[in-house]
Amino acid sequence: MQQQDMSESSSGLTTSKQKFCKSYSSCCSILSNTHTIPPVLSQNRGFIRQNCDSGLPSPLPSDYFKYLNWCDIEEHDVRGNQLHCPRVREGPSEEELFFRGEEHTLKKRKQVTDTEKRQKKLQENWENCAELNLSFQDLGDLYQMENFKRILQRLIWVEKLWLVDNSLTDLSAIRLPRCRELNVNKNHFTSFKQLPKIPQIQHLSLAENNIMTLSGISDFRHTPLESLILKRNPCEFQERYRQLVFSSLPNLKMLDGIPKLPEDCSPPDIRGFFKMCTIL
Repeated sequence: MQQQDMSESSSGLTTSKQKFCKSYSSCCSILSNTHTIPPVLSQNRGFIRQNCDSGLPSPLPSDYFKYLNWCDIEEHDVRGNQLHCPRVREGPSEEELFFRGEEHTLKKRKQVTDTEKRQKKLQENWENCAELNLSFQDLGDLYQMENFKRILQRLIWVEKLWLVDNSLTDLSAIRLPRCRELNVNKNHFTSFKQLPKIPQIQHLSLAENNIMTLSGISDFRHTPLESLILKRNPCEFQERYRQLVFSSLPNLKMLDGIPKLPEDCSPPDIRGFFKMCTIL
C-alpha cells in the first residue's frame, strides 16, 4: 500500500497534503483562466454588471442614494438642529449625471413642489442650530459653494461651528451673531478680512490657511476673543509675531495654544536712545 503524506490539523483532524495541494492548484487555475465576471441579477430582475476589481455588483443598491442629502430621504422627521455632522453638499445636476454615466441615481429623484421646498426648509431648521460641524463637505463646484453659503447665512443661533477643509476663500458676507467658537482650519483664507462677521467670538482657529500678514487682525480688538490659532500660516514667520498679535488684541489670553507670556508684551521702543551719543 502506498503511504500518503498525512498531517494533523489544529482542529485534530487528519488531512492529506497531496489532496489539499491538488485542489488548491486546480482552484487557482480556474481563477486565473477567468477573464470575465458574470452579471448579477438585481432586485428589480434586471442584470447589472460587476466590478472587475472587487467582484461586487456595480452600481450597488446604496448608489441610488449617493447624491442625496439627509433631508431628501423619505419617511423620517429628523431636523437639522438634531444633527452634529450632516452632509449638506448638493449633488450634480441631471446633465452632469448623464455625462458621468450615473443616470441610475435619478430614479430616486423627483420634481419638488413649492410646498415640499417649504417643508424641507422647516426640516433643515438651521436657524435653531447651536452646535454644528460642516467640515469635509468636498465643495468642488460653484453651485455647491453657493448652497453652502446659503446654509451659513441661516445659522443665526449657532454658537459652535466647525468648517474644516472646505476650500473656503471668502465668507465676509456671512454674519454669525452668536458664534463663540469657530474652526476654519485647512481652508484657503488669505486675509482676516475674508472671515465672517463674528462679534461674539471667543475661540478662533485658523490653522493651515494662507494668511500672509496680520493686517486686519485689529478688527477683533473689540470682541471677547480669548484664544487664537494661526499655526502654519505665512504670517507666523513675521518678525516679532507674538508681540504684534498681542499688541493688536490686548484681551487675548492664548496664541497658538501657548498662554500669554511676559516677553509677549511689547517692550517700549528704545531704539531712539541709540541714535544719540555723548561726547565727554
